[in-house]
Amino acid sequence: MSHNLHKCTCPRHTAIKIDNLSVTLNSVKILRNITAAVPRGVCTAIVGPNGAGKSTLVKAILNEISYSGTISFGQDDGSFGSHPPRWGYVPQKLNFDRAMPITALEFMIASQSRRPLFLGSSRKLQDKCLALLHEVEAPHTANRQLGKLSGGELQRILLATAILQEPQILVLDEVASGVDFQGEKLCCGLLEKFRRERKFTQLMISHDLATVAAHAAHVICLNHSLVAAGHPAEVLTEENLRAAFGMHARTPIIAAHKEICICSEQD
Repeated sequence: MSHNLHKCTCPRHTAIKIDNLSVTLNSVKILRNITAAVPRGVCTAIVGPNGAGKSTLVKAILNEISYSGTISFGQDDGSFGSHPPRWGYVPQKLNFDRAMPITALEFMIASQSRRPLFLGSSRKLQDKCLALLHEVEAPHTANRQLGKLSGGELQRILLATAILQEPQILVLDEVASGVDFQGEKLCCGLLEKFRRERKFTQLMISHDLATVAAHAAHVICLNHSLVAAGHPAEVLTEENLRAAFGMHARTPIIAAHKEICICSEQD
């Protein structure tokens, strides 16, 4: 029997299952009774206005803050469990001393090596990092100081560093923020390429509804509570966007997302 991935929540085809999740910080309820699922192997976007709780939801998923309710992960044995996947994370921006004398290649190596950089690194790790720099179309940055890179170049280094972790779930926080249109297009294209080749699940926070409509196959729309979740065409409607963002939200053009999962009682 064939099910739309947006409706299927079986363990084999669900990366993250969220049940009745609430978060209270400093006596303020940030999230209320969120129940949603993140399908395995596709791009899910979390959208909502500023202060809606998007980053809070991701921090709860990453177990960085306390919450009530349950978060479970689809396991390879076909069950849900609390054992977390291998994470990759691309922040919106990297806070660091731009005068720090570290190159892009050294930054990537440091993310994987337990040894201090001055003791050197293995040729195998260096080659792996250099190969990823080629894949993100930034080989020219290898020996350039990290603080000298443009916003788009730095974003590609952060993406390559996250992919280096060989993640099962890659989390991205406003990944296209601060880069120009061509940089955003390149970054989204690279993400789709990596996701399809390496079979990870992509979970991204975004305020850009046009980018979400073009690249996400699944959307979770929040404004402290769940507004809607599912296929972009079902979620990014005028009614839902008005409920989440207010009167001035525009309905974006939705790309065709045809991903389905195949489930049966014998699966």
